Amino acid sequence: MKSVLSAAVMAFAAMVSPAISGSGMPPAPEDVVKIDVLPGWRDAQGHHIAALRIRLAEGWKTYWRAPGEAGIPPSLNWQGSGNLAAVQFHWPVPEVFRSGGMQTIGYVHELVLPMTLVPKTVGKPIALTGKVNLGVCLDVCMPMDATISINLPAQGSGTKAPIKQALRQRPDTAQEAGLRRAECKVEPTKDGLRVTVGIDMPRLGPNEVVVVETADPSVWVSTRQAKRQGGALTTVADLVPSSGKPFLLNRSDLRLTVLSSGRGVDIRGCTGG
Repeated sequence: MKSVLSAAVMAFAAMVSPAISGSGMPPAPEDVVKIDVLPGWRDAQGHHIAALRIRLAEGWKTYWRAPGEAGIPPSLNWQGSGNLAAVQFHWPVPEVFRSGGMQTIGYVHELVLPMTLVPKTVGKPIALTGKVNLGVCLDVCMPMDATISINLPAQGSGTKAPIKQALRQRPDTAQEAGLRRAECKVEPTKDGLRVTVGIDMPRLGPNEVVVVETADPSVWVSTRQAKRQGGALTTVADLVPSSGKPFLLNRSDLRLTVLSSGRGVDIRGCTGG
């Protein structure tokens, strides 16, 4: 079994703080991030449970699937893999960072991202090949480009502990969190839609954050501070597609995540207000 990784800096962010190395040069990618795959195991359904592991140098962070106002969204593409029908990612609850008046969402130290890999043919190996694009930040921000290649045998029996730990760090479901109602009022704007979200559920913790995601990752979503009044948590998000025009939105396709104090709640869809 072999894992091959190459990582290279593609570009620096437009706004770069002073270089952090003593030489005045940007850090080498291999000194900032190490990426590999934890090979995992096959479950009773014949699916392969593995994980992408991203280890970061001290002080560096990488981003969640919805990175916030200034983060770089990750891109995970497994096209070209052999005997792979589908991939489901299980994101652990991220941290919320606030700096310079901006809010970003992600991870420090290490991200173990579990994956359920569905083989086309059960009982056969999976040749996992793909490209990983992600952003990492400290005083500078760098998009990183990595290539992964690993063979996952059908009788896989790799290390389980870190993957199982990451699976336990998932957000609560709406039912587990005691969600009573999630409503979304939608109105057109000159360049897209405005969604007013109302979530009726017990308080998760202080400084709750509500993240709104659409089924189309190309749609830009603004972030505004959430407000809590008793059992109701509200926020407003502007959705702007690449066309810059109002568009049809299926409320059931919206994904709402509430974050606070290392906990999260994953809410799939909402009703009309």
